[in-house]
Amino acid sequence: MNLLQKSLLSTLKSIATKNLTFHYHNLQQHRTIVKVRLKWVKNRGLDHIIDVQTDLKAACLLKDAIVRSPVGYLTAKSLTDSQKLLGLTVPTLRFIRRYPTLFEEFPHPKYQSLPCFKLTHVAKILHDQELKMFDDNQSDLVVTVSKVLMMTTNRMVALQSLHPLKWDLGLPDDFDKKLTKEFPDHFRIVKGTNGLSCLKLIQWPEKYAVSELQKMNDDSSSPAGYREFKRGKAALEFPMNFPRGYGAQKKVKAWMDEFQKLPYISPYEDSRGIDPNSDLMEKRVVGVLHEFLSLTLYKKTKRNYLRNLREELYLPHRFTRIFTRYPGIFYLSLKCKTTTVALREGYRRGRLVNPHPLTRHRDKFHHVMRTGLIYRSRGVDILPQLENVPDEEEIESTDEEEIESIDECDGTSDAETGSDED
Repeated sequence: MNLLQKSLLSTLKSIATKNLTFHYHNLQQHRTIVKVRLKWVKNRGLDHIIDVQTDLKAACLLKDAIVRSPVGYLTAKSLTDSQKLLGLTVPTLRFIRRYPTLFEEFPHPKYQSLPCFKLTHVAKILHDQELKMFDDNQSDLVVTVSKVLMMTTNRMVALQSLHPLKWDLGLPDDFDKKLTKEFPDHFRIVKGTNGLSCLKLIQWPEKYAVSELQKMNDDSSSPAGYREFKRGKAALEFPMNFPRGYGAQKKVKAWMDEFQKLPYISPYEDSRGIDPNSDLMEKRVVGVLHEFLSLTLYKKTKRNYLRNLREELYLPHRFTRIFTRYPGIFYLSLKCKTTTVALREGYRRGRLVNPHPLTRHRDKFHHVMRTGLIYRSRGVDILPQLENVPDEEEIESTDEEEIESIDECDGTSDAETGSDED
């Protein structure tokens, strides 16, 4: 064999080796798990919670708007175009008149025919209590905002994307000013590449870079094992809570078993080197969405709010199909003319598993809303009773209720329900 033949043979071996390595890499990265298309199933318990909290959120947003007003009230004219912003299914004027224990109606000082609304004495006291609660739980505020920013690619998020999430994340109305003023070494307002004002994380607090899923597995793992899955080296299993009949299906069980065996990628790790079309990236996306929903007070948020953070969280363009693809982890609700995504593990028998102190305070606010006219003249007399207000009534979410499909959506797949559209 002459030198030319030896050189040619060496070149061919080199090419073959590279192709083999590339093929092996593709086998590791590209999709190998066969997906099972599942029907969307209604959960009456979670739908009821979303329905109730839609009104509660709207009332709290109106309260905050009145507090921000320099004159201390809102006119009926200023509420005309606020229905969609508040997420209401009825006109705002009709809604605000339903709750005289919170909002007091009176004629405009100058234009007598123009109705105006201010806070009742009870509502003002509840608002002051809420402000004190924010101060008492300031450490939770720092942790929550830090973890949200730590999940982003550049450690910053546009304020216009964060402000709609204030209710869900339990942030005060002026959280951006409060954080940058009291923690200037941690947070700063900067201009993004698109010219928008953004909240940026200055320091990386390593102690916060542990996801809720990792914490759940902390007790059952040795210190060495914990360090491994913190680096994304080991497979962590997501809690699964399927509607009756789903989890027992062989195809679904096989699919979920393969999915659970994939390595867990922490949402706080840089994942830009992962093949975006791989199963590994899909599990990473599930982990990011799981962690974000875990940071919310009610373990749920609107799908559109997550869309606004798609680029910052490094999510694929059509990421919302994940919600119906993994019904054992997420629940997609079509209640109140919007789409809300909830974390199933956050609720048990219609109640929050680990309620935050702020959610208990909001229960008091909701109790005042429900009292109606019977307390209208009693004012501050009802406040002592609020200390003994029980948790919101338990909503029984039985298997029979969960398995009932909405008639018009029965038999539809994730693509047909519209969850794939971004």
